[in-house]
Amino acid sequence: MTRVSFLHGAGDRLQAAAAWLGKAGRDGQRVLVYAPVEADLERLDRLLWAQPSTGFTPHCDAGSMLAAETPIVLASRLDKPIHDGCLVNLSDEIPPGFGSFDHLVEIISTADGDRIAGRERFRFYRERGYPLETRDISGDPI
Repeated sequence: MTRVSFLHGAGDRLQAAAAWLGKAGRDGQRVLVYAPVEADLERLDRLLWAQPSTGFTPHCDAGSMLAAETPIVLASRLDKPIHDGCLVNLSDEIPPGFGSFDHLVEIISTADGDRIAGRERFRFYRERGYPLETRDISGDPI
C-alpha cells in the first residue's frame, strides 16, 4: 500500500518542493513530480537549477528522451508514469493513479487554499486506510 507523507507549514510550496527534491536527488531517489499547472512546473524547473545553492538538482521533463535516466522527472500529466517509486503531488487534487506508487509526498504551504485542499486530501487518504505520516517543515525547510 502506498505510504503517504504530508510535509506541512511550508512558506512557499514550490521552494519547499525544490529543497526536498534536492535532498532526494542527493540521496539517489527517483522521484516523479506531478504539477498540472504549467507555470508551477516552469518555476520549479528554475528553482531546481539553483538547488543546492552551489549546484543544481538533475531533473528533466517527463517528455524528455532522458527521463528514464534522470532521478527527478517533472510531469503535468500522470498517464504514463516513468516509474512507480516516489510521487510528489503539487496539485490541489488527489493525483490520478497515486496508488501505484510506493510513496506519495504532499507538500502543503501555509496559504489558506493550499491548507484547505491539503486537509481534504489527508482525510481522503486516512478514510481509505493509507499509512500516513506528517511533518511540520515551517522551521526547517526539509
